[in-house]
Amino acid sequence: MDNLYNISSCPHVRSKLTTQVVMTDVLIALLPTAILGVLFHGFQAFLVIALSMASAVATEYLFNVVTKRKQTIYDRSAMVTGLLLALTLPAQVPLYLPVLGSVFAILVVKCLFGGLGHNIMNPALTGRSFLLISFGSMMTVYSVDGVSAATPLALLAQGQTIELLPILLGNASGVIGSSALALLLGGIYLLLRGGITWEIPTSMIATTWLFLVIFGGYGFDPAYILPQLLGGGLLMAAFFMATDPVSCPSTRDGQIVFGIFAGLLIGLFRVKGASADSTTYAILLADLFGPIIDDLIIPTPFGYRIPKERKKAIPKPVIILLVITLIAGLALSGVYVMTKDTIEENKAAANKAALMQVLPEAADFTTDATLQARLDDQGDSYNPSFGGAKIQSAAVGVDASGNVVGYAVTVFNSDSYDSGLTLVVGIRADGTVNSISFTELHETAGMGMKCDEPAFKDQFNNVKVDKFILNKAGGSTADNEIDSVSGASVTSGAVVNAVNAALDFVSGVMG
Repeated sequence: MDNLYNISSCPHVRSKLTTQVVMTDVLIALLPTAILGVLFHGFQAFLVIALSMASAVATEYLFNVVTKRKQTIYDRSAMVTGLLLALTLPAQVPLYLPVLGSVFAILVVKCLFGGLGHNIMNPALTGRSFLLISFGSMMTVYSVDGVSAATPLALLAQGQTIELLPILLGNASGVIGSSALALLLGGIYLLLRGGITWEIPTSMIATTWLFLVIFGGYGFDPAYILPQLLGGGLLMAAFFMATDPVSCPSTRDGQIVFGIFAGLLIGLFRVKGASADSTTYAILLADLFGPIIDDLIIPTPFGYRIPKERKKAIPKPVIILLVITLIAGLALSGVYVMTKDTIEENKAAANKAALMQVLPEAADFTTDATLQARLDDQGDSYNPSFGGAKIQSAAVGVDASGNVVGYAVTVFNSDSYDSGLTLVVGIRADGTVNSISFTELHETAGMGMKCDEPAFKDQFNNVKVDKFILNKAGGSTADNEIDSVSGASVTSGAVVNAVNAALDFVSGVMG
C-alpha cells in the first residue's frame, strides 16, 4: 500500500510563484527607480507616489466592501498599479491628479471588468492615458531643478545632442521613474526571479531599435539611437508594462509577436507621430491585440494533428476588419492625392494672410539670399540668450512699387508652458514692431491663452526698442517693458523671447 501513487487533477506542475510573491518582486524591482525619482525630483515626487499608491489600495478596498466581495488588497496588485502610475507622472503635477488616475485605473479598468486577471489593458498605463487626455497641459510640464525644460527626446527631435548620464540616473527632464539604469536593474531582477520572461522585453526593444535604425534618418548613430532606447519610457514599458500577465499573450511565440508589434508601433509613433507619449499608446493598442494573438498562435502538442475545421489560421472577423481597414486606407489616400494641391494652395494663402495681419502695409512678400543665409546659420535654437526660440521663416514685405516696408518673421519657441508656441512678428523697415499674431498657441484656458488677447499682444504694437523685458509685477511704464499675464509668466516669457529673437534677426539683416 505504501507504493500507491496519489492521482490528482491537472495541473501536475506546481510553482511557488503566487500573485503576492510576483507583486512583491515588482515593488522591489521598482524601488531603485522610485528612490532616484524622489532624490532628483524632491519631496513633491514622494507625495505623488504616496498618494497614488494609497488611492489605488483605498479604491480597491472600498469597491470590495461595497460589492461585498472577498478583500483582494493583500495580493499587492493595487500597490503595484499605484506605484507604476506615479512613476509615469511628472513630479510637478497637482496632487489630485495621481488620486484621479489611480481611482480610474483601479475602479474602471480593473474592478469593473471583474478584478485582477480580467482587465483588458494595463491599468496603470490606462490611468496615465486618462490623465493625458483630461489634463494634457498639466501632464506635459517637466522640469530639472525646478526649471521647466523639454524632455531629452523632445530636444533630440529638435536636432540637439543629448547627454546620456542624466538619462541613466534619472535627473533629466521627465517623469519621476525615468532612470534607465534603475529600470534595467529592476528588469533584470524580475527576469532572475521568474516574474517575467525574456520574450517581450527583448523583442520589443530590438524591434524599436531596428525600426529607428531603418526609418529614423540617422542610421546606427549612437547619439540618436541610445537616447531613444534609454529614454521615452521604453524600458519602463518593456519590463513592467507590456509584461502584464493579464493583457499580454500567454504563449512564448505569442509574446514575441506581441513584443514585435508593440516595438513597431513605438518606432512608428516616434518617427512619424506628433505625440510625446508614443510608448503609452503603443502598449495600450498592443494590449487590445493580445487576445487575437493568443487565438492565432496556439502551441500544438507533439504528434497532434490539427483537425481540418481548426486549420483556418485567421478568424473571419479578423479578415473582415482587415478588408475594411484596407478599403478605408485606400479611400483616404485617394482623397489626399486629389486634394493635395488644393491643401497646399490654402496653406500658402493662410500663411500670406498671417503675414498681412502683422504687416498690412505690404502688398506682397518675398525672400532673399540674405534672409535664407541667416536662417541656415541657426543651430538648435536661434540664440541661447532667447531661450528655445528658433526662426522658422522670414519674408520681406514690399509695397506695390517694390519698396521694402518691413519684415514678417515666424518664430517657434519650445519654452512655453504647453508644447511650444508659434507667432509671426511684423517689423517695419525702421525696426519698429508693428504687431504680433499667433499661428499656434495651446496653453491653459484662462491663463496662458490670455497671451492671445489684445491686453497682452497690443503691448508690442508700434514700439521701437532693441529688446523687450518681461515685467512679472505689472504696471509697466517703459516702452521696453511687457506686463506678464497673471499666472502665466512662463508663456509670457516665451512670447517676449520669441519677439526679441525676431528683432535681433531683422537687425542683422538691416545692418
